[in-house]
Amino acid sequence: MQTKTILLCGVGGQGTILAADLLAFSCLEAGLDVKVSEIHGMAQRGGAVTTVVRVGSAVQSMVAGPGEADIVMAFETTEALRNLPDLKEGGSLIVNDVAIRPLPVLTGAARMPERARERLIEAGALLVPADAIARSVGNAKCANVVLVGALSARMDVPAEVWEQVIARRVPPKTVEANLAAFRAGRAFILESEEI
Repeated sequence: MQTKTILLCGVGGQGTILAADLLAFSCLEAGLDVKVSEIHGMAQRGGAVTTVVRVGSAVQSMVAGPGEADIVMAFETTEALRNLPDLKEGGSLIVNDVAIRPLPVLTGAARMPERARERLIEAGALLVPADAIARSVGNAKCANVVLVGALSARMDVPAEVWEQVIARRVPPKTVEANLAAFRAGRAFILESEEI
């Protein structure tokens, strides 16, 4: 398998690191080589969190430059826009359809990007209502795993492998909620592709 680069981006507290963990371990379980690079920034204070996961039969480097990501999965719209230059032409852009107002915006020191949603749609983004889907399956905190489910539909790793990894990597009392979130996110993408 040729090396595939997946960039996950969000803000602290959205579960970006767990999502990258589930991606990496699912690919490892499927027999792929995996390299991971994380940038946490001020994650605990709502700052940007970016993780690059590279997978393939023989991954040479964990480094990926601008325009090299096959998939950008963003946990909110502002981070999607900020990381858009990393997406390669013809790549997949999966975005949680929610905007988080950072502290500088809340204090009036900055403004939210204009027409963020429209700009993402123009860039070919698949907007996933991950927060709403997570609430509908019973746990609002599982929006990150809804996005993992969406991502899984774009990867050559069987759904059963993802589910086995989720069952092992999330806290035991949240397994069923996370599996439901994963299945719902995967179904959303597969149904969107049929339209």
